[in-house]
Amino acid sequence: MAPRQLPASVVRDLVTLALAEDLGRGDITTRALFPHAVPATAVITATQAGIAAGLPVAKEVFRQVDGRLSFRALVKEGGRVKPGTALAAVRGDGRSILQAERVALNFLQRLCGIATLTAQFVEAVKGAKILILDTRKTTPGLRQLEKYAVRTGGGRNHRFGLFDGILIKDNHLALAGSPAEAVRRAKRRAPRRMIEVEVTTQAQVEAAVNAGADALLLDNMSPAKLRAAVKSVAGRAFLEASGGVTLANVRDVAATGVNAVSIGALTHSAPALDLSLELTAA
Repeated sequence: MAPRQLPASVVRDLVTLALAEDLGRGDITTRALFPHAVPATAVITATQAGIAAGLPVAKEVFRQVDGRLSFRALVKEGGRVKPGTALAAVRGDGRSILQAERVALNFLQRLCGIATLTAQFVEAVKGAKILILDTRKTTPGLRQLEKYAVRTGGGRNHRFGLFDGILIKDNHLALAGSPAEAVRRAKRRAPRRMIEVEVTTQAQVEAAVNAGADALLLDNMSPAKLRAAVKSVAGRAFLEASGGVTLANVRDVAATGVNAVSIGALTHSAPALDLSLELTAA
């Protein structure tokens, strides 16, 4: 399934900020070496296996630097790539390509890395009825792009921010007093919202469900405790496991019967996919 497209305005504004950060008042190296246009061709190539993500963002980088550049994607967004796979080709003034190179690669490497790690988790639970979810642990300012990369890798997005979902976490409970009291307050003030509660013990599981919570975030529970929660809840609430989930143990978590697993590492610890841009005179 093709990932939901990124809003063009978001891509445009983020690229503008990134270029301003890198270019400042101009590329003094390129300006010193090449006073006149230098026709050139560049190819962006993967040096690692992974998932292609962020090609529309890279295209916007080259467009903003020089609208006369020709950018052509050579793989599909979300497609698998092998070492040596060419992702995109750019033609035009080599000076402009040099100015766009680093910013384009920064976006691509980051987004390909997130999509690749997400795809690895999705593959690890293949055949299990479980969703792979992201979290709000994203790079400030880049949440839209990073959550897009998660979708591109086959994962699903959890809430985008504090504004679009009620998730009562441990620090909320510390102030509210108990899961039951927190759910009661949330239901009174936001009766039409789905209410999710973070719980760490079986007692909290039962208290939150009995109070009417729609979903539970089972935080840092062992597989045995997750199975106990699944059994006691018996379908009365959506169950999301989180905390300490890795590629090595996600299959065991999925086998407990929870509905989803949320993984902060998808966005806060995904290694960048190694890419290169090779430029040749046309």
